[in-house]
Amino acid sequence: MAGGRLPRRAGTLRGAQPARRARGKAHPSHLREGGVRLTPELLVECYRRGLFPMADRDGRVGLYRADPRAVLELDALHVSKSLRRVLRRGVYEVRIDHAFEAVIRACAEREETWISEEIIQAFLGLHARGLAHSVEAYRQGRLTGGLYGVTLGGAFFGESMFSRAPDASKVCLVRLVERLRERGYVLLDCQVQSDHLARMGAVEIPEAEFMRRLSVALRLPRSFA
Repeated sequence: MAGGRLPRRAGTLRGAQPARRARGKAHPSHLREGGVRLTPELLVECYRRGLFPMADRDGRVGLYRADPRAVLELDALHVSKSLRRVLRRGVYEVRIDHAFEAVIRACAEREETWISEEIIQAFLGLHARGLAHSVEAYRQGRLTGGLYGVTLGGAFFGESMFSRAPDASKVCLVRLVERLRERGYVLLDCQVQSDHLARMGAVEIPEAEFMRRLSVALRLPRSFA
């Protein structure tokens, strides 16, 4: 999910220069280069290898990996007292996969974004295949926050989140963790650390450990829906 430092480049799809969006420490590890457009099938291959896509300012897509890697342990989510009050009061109605495209486009609506139209279309294809999901917060019927990511086996790869009202994205993250616990998931990938994620309990682990845990998670038969 959105972080705060520059990722390490893992290759490009069309010979792009490194993306400038600050999201975390990252390192190159080529998967494919030159003239290949991002597709749902390529996205699946990327995530299985611990890679994630980002676009530069010109919309050209690169593949990235992070070392250390940020993860949120499902039994270590930190929920503040104020957020607990918001959850108890039911300030937001939470839905799953009700408005996936609206969520990813809202995540892209910022001054500097790594979510290009090519990435959006590839993720819409993944969503149609049941491999990409959104968690959404509504207030008085209006979409006020959300997050989206990819599911493979027992892993959820968090991509990005947005909020148009206080605590809306945090509520979505809490509900996401609850759902992952209920369905036996074992890995919630946050890609790179940020202050926001750290306050929610995310930690950094070595990339080698992440890849070991990912290998285990990919073998588990799990369903997010």
